[in-house]
This record gives sequence, C-alpha cells and structure tokens, in this order.
Amino acid sequence: MALSRNARAAGSIVKPLAVSARLSLAAAVRTRRLGEKAYAGADITDYDPLDPITAAEPHEAYRKLHAGGRVHYSPKRSTWILARHADVRAALTDTDKINSTQGVTRMKFSMPTLVMTDGEQHAQLRKKVQPAFTKRALDSWTPMIDGLARDLVADVLANPGCDVVQRLAIPMPIRMIAHILGVPERDVDQFRRWSEAAIRILDFAPTLPAMSRSVKAAGAVMALRRYFMDQFAAGQLKGGDTVIGRLVDSNADGAMTDDDLFFFALLLLIAGNETTTNLLGGLVDTLARFPEQYDLIRESPDLIPLAIEEQLRFSTPIQNLYRYTVADYPVGDVTIPAGSRVMLSFGAANRDPLVYDSPDDYRADRNPRMHVAFGYGAHMCLGAPLARLEAQAVLRELVENVSRISIEGTTTWSTNSSLRGPTHLPARLIPA
Repeated sequence: MALSRNARAAGSIVKPLAVSARLSLAAAVRTRRLGEKAYAGADITDYDPLDPITAAEPHEAYRKLHAGGRVHYSPKRSTWILARHADVRAALTDTDKINSTQGVTRMKFSMPTLVMTDGEQHAQLRKKVQPAFTKRALDSWTPMIDGLARDLVADVLANPGCDVVQRLAIPMPIRMIAHILGVPERDVDQFRRWSEAAIRILDFAPTLPAMSRSVKAAGAVMALRRYFMDQFAAGQLKGGDTVIGRLVDSNADGAMTDDDLFFFALLLLIAGNETTTNLLGGLVDTLARFPEQYDLIRESPDLIPLAIEEQLRFSTPIQNLYRYTVADYPVGDVTIPAGSRVMLSFGAANRDPLVYDSPDDYRADRNPRMHVAFGYGAHMCLGAPLARLEAQAVLRELVENVSRISIEGTTTWSTNSSLRGPTHLPARLIPA
C-alpha cells in the first residue's frame, strides 16, 4: 500500500516535466502551422527570458519592450509577452479568458494548488489555507522575526566582506519557514538543502540539461514529501502553533488531506523561501548602490515600509509568471489567440515609465503601492505580509546599527528565468 502511494506521489511530481515539454512542443507546432497569423499585430522580439545573461540582467531588455507596442511575441519560445503595468494587472484579473490552470511557470503540476487554479476552485482552496496567515499568526511570529534579523545583521557586521546571501538572505526565510511549519531545529539544515534543491524544479526549459536539473529537483521534492509524511504519521507538525496545525484546526471536517497539507508546505517553501531571499539580498545590494537613499531612510526611519515596497518594485523577486489563454484575448489592437502561452512580466511592469517616473532609480520615499511584485487580484500572494515583516525587520536592524554598506567585489545574480536575486554578494557593513 505504501509503495503504491509513493508511486502515485512520484507520478504527481515527475509528470509535470513531460506535460511541460508537451505544452512547449504544442505551442511551437501551432505557431509554425499558423505562420504569421499566429502573432498578427504583435511586435516580434528577440527577448529571451530563458537566456542566462538576460535573466541575470533583464532591465535593458525591458526598456526595449517598453519602447515598442503593448504586445510582443517571441517566436523562439512560442510565447506572447505583456510588459506594460496596466496590461499585466488586467491579465491577472481576467481569469475567464486567461488563467493559470495550465501552470504559472513553464511547468504544470498535477496537484491542484492555489497558484494553478482559478474561479470557484481557487476561492475554495484559498478559503482553506487563509487561516494559516491571520493577523494573530503574524503577530505571534514577530518576536522570532525581529530576533533573527538582529542576530543575522550582527553576524554580517562581525564578518566584513562576507557573502550576505549566505549569512543573511538565505538563513532568514528558511529558518522562519521551518519554524512556522514546526520543523525541529535539528532538521533545519537538511530541510534547507532539500528546499534549495526543490526550487530548481522551476528552472524547466526544453533542453536536456534543464530537464536533468528538474528531475533532480523532483527527487528533492520526493524527499521532502517522505519527511512530511513521516512527521505526520508520528503526530508531528500538526500542533496548534504551526501553520499546518492551524489548517488542521480550521478544516476539522477533514477537507484537507495529508497530501493537501504537504503541497501547501511545498508551495510555502517555493513561493516564500527563495523569493524572500531574493528580496533581502537585492535590498542590501540596492542600499549599497544608492547610499543617499540609505541615508534618507536612516534620517527618517518611518520610511522603512515604503522603502521595502520600493525595493519590491525596483528589484522584483519574481520577474515573470505565465498564463494560458482559454479564449481569444484582446490587448489593444492585438488579439492573442486561444490556447496561447502568455508571459506576464512583473519585472517589466514594475519599471513601466508610464506609471513610474525615472523607473530605473531607487527612491526610498516613492509610493509604489501599485506594484505587482506580489501579483494582483485573486492571486495576490498569501504570504506577502510575512515577507514584508521579514524585510522591514532586517532594514530596521540595518538603519539602527549600520552607517554605510559597501560591496566588496562583484554581485552575482541568478540566471533563473523567473526568480531573480543575488546569489553571491560580498559586502562590508560599517558600524553606526
């Protein structure tokens, strides 16, 4: 029986690789069959989000997209691209014509999850998991968030020139997520290794090396599943102080199975771990490159919440997500045909010059509340308040204890097509 359950679980995780390859092939075949009719009216672009160099530094490509029309098409990737702020927000709300049920990355998972459902199914799933992130829950986590920020900033201060990603940006969210999931301290290091490997499942591209990485990532997901199922069987992780415990208590009718609980935990890891790492690493890099803005925040600490919102706009942790059209979808004078893959560029939308004055400048006192770093509409990120709390806590510790931040070398940025942040950031914090 256990073997059968494990086989089904493995299928639910590995199957998306084949499905995604099929979707990519189908899109390419459809484009070749229709010829120019497939993208009539769109600007043809050579922008390639899967190119590692472009993924690491995409902003020049975004400026070129903004200089053109509202709708772009990449023949190389058989993908439509929306880069304007208004068009991205509109697409996020029109789930009748363009939705997430075929996947939001270049992957499609078999298990229904919050990010890959729409309409009533999405509303029901969100209702089930909403109790995990109540204000009461956030308030209960605040002391640990503040303590982690204090300890990690102190550690970076004590080690001039260290890699801020390894010392601060990675430990903060993974330790926080492990804590709220109820993972024992003794398991956190292994938990972190599995999590870092599992996130690579989002690196899918129609190439053998990328698919190989995704298969290895699927192995890490299976290891995480075994861990959670073993813990559940032992009566662990379901205490009232954990997010899973809150979900169990609020779904006393058994509406959430152990598999549902695991996939929620996996979503929390994928959506809330590396994205917050990207936010924190990008924040340190930004403050070092805009010292006058850091001085402004230190002079007016009440700007901290706005400064974090501006960082989310300026260096968006999730650069893009995908949608699929289920009906012809008009954008201005262009109609994107039904059955098309559409990339919504959050990173480009957050630098749209029609919305933000001097969008390539970081301004700590700007009010960028309309940014789409956490999505928009029904798919607004459920964990956004937690990410904000973590980033604000780190920034408070910096402004209270650090007079200047300098980069001691070269910042290396990730080459993931969707998730962007520093992977190596040697920095020196000058004590206040």
